[in-house]
Formats: sequence, C-alpha cells, structure tokens
Amino acid sequence: IGEREMHLNLEGTNSLEDFLARVKGRINKTNPGKWITGRGWIETFWKPPQFPTRQDLDKIAPENPVFLTRADGHASIANSAALKIAGINEKTPDPFGGQILKKNGEPNGMLLDNAQDLVARNVPKLTESEREEALLRGVEREIKLGWCEIQNAGSHKDDIELIRKAFENGKVKIRFVNAVYGPGEDAKNFLRDGATVNAFEQHFTQRTIKVIFDGALGSRGAALLKPYSDAPETSGFLTEKAEDLRPMFEEALRRGIQVETHAIGDRANRLILDLYEQAFKAVPPDERKIREPRWRVEHAQIVDPADIPRFAQLGVIPSMQPSHAISDLFFAPARLGIDRLLGAYAWQSFIKSGCIIAGGSDAPVERGEPMTEFYAAVARKSVRGASGEGWHPEQAVSREDALKMFTIWPAYAAFQEKDKGSIEVGKLADFTVLSADIMKIPEMEILATRNEMTVIGSEIIYSR
Repeated sequence: IGEREMHLNLEGTNSLEDFLARVKGRINKTNPGKWITGRGWIETFWKPPQFPTRQDLDKIAPENPVFLTRADGHASIANSAALKIAGINEKTPDPFGGQILKKNGEPNGMLLDNAQDLVARNVPKLTESEREEALLRGVEREIKLGWCEIQNAGSHKDDIELIRKAFENGKVKIRFVNAVYGPGEDAKNFLRDGATVNAFEQHFTQRTIKVIFDGALGSRGAALLKPYSDAPETSGFLTEKAEDLRPMFEEALRRGIQVETHAIGDRANRLILDLYEQAFKAVPPDERKIREPRWRVEHAQIVDPADIPRFAQLGVIPSMQPSHAISDLFFAPARLGIDRLLGAYAWQSFIKSGCIIAGGSDAPVERGEPMTEFYAAVARKSVRGASGEGWHPEQAVSREDALKMFTIWPAYAAFQEKDKGSIEVGKLADFTVLSADIMKIPEMEILATRNEMTVIGSEIIYSR
C-alpha cells in the first residue's frame, strides 16, 4: 500500500486514455532510461474493457522501461524496453504458474502471475529508507481508516526484518499479524525457528505460512474446473505444485504453524481442500502441536456448491473480502457464465454451512476502506446501489454477521478471540469510533460514514 502511494498510483483510471495520460505525466518527470513502475490499474470499466498493450506504452515511453501492475497484483503490463531487458521474446516459454500473453506469436506486454517475475526481478530495488517509508505510509493509512490490526497475507525475509525493526524502534503502533510466503527458503526457516506470538507488547504475531495457489479472475488466471466462458481456450492455472506443498503442510501441523492459501477459482479451492484434508489425515491431532489448526483459504471466491460444506467439515476458515463481489460481479458473468455464479462470493452459504468468515479488505487490490467492506457485505450492491443478473442478493449477510466478519471472527482466525474482537472487560482496549451508527442507518449512508478515532491498547492513535 505504501509503495503504491510512493510510486505511480494508477487507482481509479477510468479509460485507456486516462491510464496513458497518468503514465505520460510520470515519464515527463523521469530521466530517459529510468524505470517507471506503478500499480492500481484495472480495465474492467474501460471501453472496451481490454488489457493495455506494450504498443500502447511504447508510443509514450520509447526510452524508459515501464512495468505497471494491475490492481489485483496478478498481472502486469510491460513495454518493449522492459521486455527487452528481461529477455522476453516470441521464443520465451511460459513459466510454471504464469503466462506471457501473445498476439500473432509476439508478446503483447501482458504478463500473468509467475510470468511477472521475469521482468520484476530486473526492476531496481528500493533502498532501506524507501522501504521503511513505504511501510510507515501504509500503516498510517490503515490507522486513519480505523483498522486496529493488519493481518498481512505474506512477507519475505527482508520484509519481516523491516517490520520487526520498525516495532523495535517504536515506529509502529498498529497490531500486526504477519504471514511468511511458502514454499521456499523463507518458509523452511520459519518452520525451523517457530512462531512468534504477542511480541512487542502484543503488537506482533507471526504464526502463519501464506501460499498463493492460483491467479485472479479478472486476468483469467484463477484455476477453474471448466474453461472460462469468455475465453474457452483457458481454464486458468495453478501457481504451486501439490508435491511441493504436501511436506510443508505436514511439517506445519507438527510445528503448530497455521497455513492460509490464496484460492480464487473453483478448481483451486477444491484442490487446496483436498491437500488440507490429506495433511490432516497424515498428521492426526495427537501428532500436532495445535490440535485444531484453524487453517484458512484466502478469498474462496468461486467455489463449487458441493465443496462449500467441506470448509466447516474440515475446520477450514474462508477468509473473504466483500468488496471483491461488488467489483467483480460486473465482469464475473462474462468470465464464468450465470450458472457458476451460484457458488461465487457465497457468504451466506458458508455461514449456513457452519463456517465463520474472516472478513478483510485485500488492500491494495481493493480500496481497503472498512465502510466499503461492511456495505458490500450487507448490501451486495455497487457503491451506486446497483445490482444485476447473477449477483445473488440472497448471499448478503445481516449487519450483525457483517460486524462479526470484521471483529470477533478474524480474531478467532488469528487465535486471538480471548484478547480481541469484542469490547469486554479483560480484553485489549482496541476499538474504532465511527461518525454514525452503521447498525441502524440506511445502507447507502454506510459509505459516507467516517472514522473519528482509532484506539489501540487504550491509547488514542488517531483522532480526526
């Protein structure tokens, strides 16, 4: 979030022309040969709703390598200069878990999921001070919005060191639940060293491994059981191999480490439930450090209705972000067809099956605003109050359940329900003061509600 604010923030670009104008503005301030990076564009509401191409960028940036990430983080557009630096041409094969989109056999500049790494590894790294500034900017934004805790879904070794240092130096006051990306060396080291719980006076916990198992629906990387309705040549793809996950999952159970897995498509959700179930059988409760491990599926966006009951049966927690529904449902019918929307963003179905739902914002993929998330959960309409075919309004939740989605349920999902998630004697004094009673006001007024005060550990961290 902080990096997006420091670089080229493309959030809210409403057309290809607007997108290119913003990029051109940055190029005019940048020396030739220097990289232009940014994030936040999404083509859903452009007319036509098509990805930009390298040729679009080449017209305005012939002398600068340009690499701009889609809002969801699962696709990026690169110009010809960036592709050349990365050595990407018509002969470059798709990496596992990624795709180099092409037209007439030539790369068109769009890189999906793991293919983004081919360019990203060539982008100059931020300095230590820039990385710290990005962290502090992101934290400041969250506190102003009213969040009392960040559950950060994935960090590498350098990020973890930076976060810990910020806490050691007293620069961060928000509570932080961190996850370590896996599989890989970072996860191996984490499994060896073990969890950190309630460090820095209950402000920092790290007890979770984060896996990214497929791509995103918008860029057609989400792994589906059947082909995309608007691109029958593809069903998306998985971004990790089952054989790499099984030993890590089993060791995590033995070591008391939670696992949370990004899964958006119905194939990814089914397969990750299969892998979780296999791990639970391979390591029975008596052999686990924590008998009920509270493993999570991040997003659980498109789930075959037959698989929804499996979450509660396995004790797996769906971690879902309501704003995804009111953003994606404008294009999801085209991607999926009407029939598959029955199991899309199915909050009410999960609750009725016996699940709790850990709500979140998925910032910077979405805006990250608590009131947008609460509104989306209870209204299941666009921010203008609109709905449409396949939106399944019956999946909206009550205000009581929406409140739980952002308080006691995510506290439970982080093993923190005894300390957080409700205002009770003996619990930590973390709470948010809002400008209106969101449990009673009309739905549309929820969006206009603002945070007046953020209190963490009985200290007023922010006041408007």
